[in-house]
Amino acid sequence: MGAPDENLKKTNMIHIKYFGAIAEVTNCTSEKLESKTYSLKEIIQEINKKYELKHIPLKYALNQNIVDKVEGIEISENDEIAVLPPFAGG
Repeated sequence: MGAPDENLKKTNMIHIKYFGAIAEVTNCTSEKLESKTYSLKEIIQEINKKYELKHIPLKYALNQNIVDKVEGIEISENDEIAVLPPFAGG
């Protein structure tokens, strides 16, 4: 039998939740994103490209924990990423 095709990379499903003005831009409050990466930074780049969100100062949470820096964070299958808009102070 032949060797498995090494070029086929397994995809994983990542749960994305959108809040506030971001939900309005994306026209949804949540979605499942099929991704070939396990890097939070690369997944955020995919989201920003899909919805053109780069102009909005966003915060992110991974499994309900706010992350300060997205570099170097690996995610696992079925992790949940929340995309948070800027919040008004008061």
